[in-house]
Amino acid sequence: MSKDYEERIKKAKRLIANADYVIIGAGAGLSTAAGFEYSGEKFDKYFKDFGDKYGFKDMYSGGFYPYATEEERWAYWSRYVYVNRYLQTTPNEVYAKLFKLVRDKDYFVLTTNVDHQFQIAGFDKQRLFYTQGDYGLFQCSVPCHNKTYDNKDLIVKMYNEQKDMKIPTELIPKCPVCGKPMEMNLRADDKFVQDEGWQKHARAYQNFIDKTRNKKVVLIEIGVGYNTPAIIKYPFEKMTYFGSKTNLIRINKDYAICSKEIKDKAILFNENTKDILQDLLN
Repeated sequence: MSKDYEERIKKAKRLIANADYVIIGAGAGLSTAAGFEYSGEKFDKYFKDFGDKYGFKDMYSGGFYPYATEEERWAYWSRYVYVNRYLQTTPNEVYAKLFKLVRDKDYFVLTTNVDHQFQIAGFDKQRLFYTQGDYGLFQCSVPCHNKTYDNKDLIVKMYNEQKDMKIPTELIPKCPVCGKPMEMNLRADDKFVQDEGWQKHARAYQNFIDKTRNKKVVLIEIGVGYNTPAIIKYPFEKMTYFGSKTNLIRINKDYAICSKEIKDKAILFNENTKDILQDLLN
């Protein structure tokens, strides 16, 4: 452990210990650091047939492929959701360390991740705001109404009953209101449904932000890149700049940088996320 790294860890630990409130902002880099890969061995295990047929080499790319039939499209998506949302039921080590770090603090989580790992790790559902959707929800593809639907039972059934890269036709999900095809509740365009549950958590997050004003606040940002910087990265920098007692801890392998205006209020880490969290706990 270098002296510089040790000093950053000590400073971050003091800030967290003394904070009135902690806000976590988590992006895809957190799940990557936790070992949730969308290519390589995991892809080969569950999607080799699709990869061989269509030439893509990762799950993410396969989600955008224009499949010729709904039966094949949902064979792919049911595997995708089953593997990334329902297969794991025990806490991931990295997420568990993060929860242990903040569980005794007054915290809130803002995340663009959609894989349910925060809840599996023990985070309070009422303290989570999944801005980009959830693998566990369906919505109407139109959408004809502002509601989402739990999909576990049907996803598991599609996963178990598919053959030759197709699901039985009768399992294709249809909107219960208009009869049009269902879609995943994932933000891809202006058809993304922000239902009452989404609105409830958005209000909870804003209420949490409101009560932190003029208090000692620590923002812990982990694995947030520049795909959607307006959701977490830029707001966190703005809060750090304007909050007289607000500090930012940014953990990012590729982008451990910040604007010069907040450099004295930010602690930057580009080291291994799991090691950082463990050292913060020691």
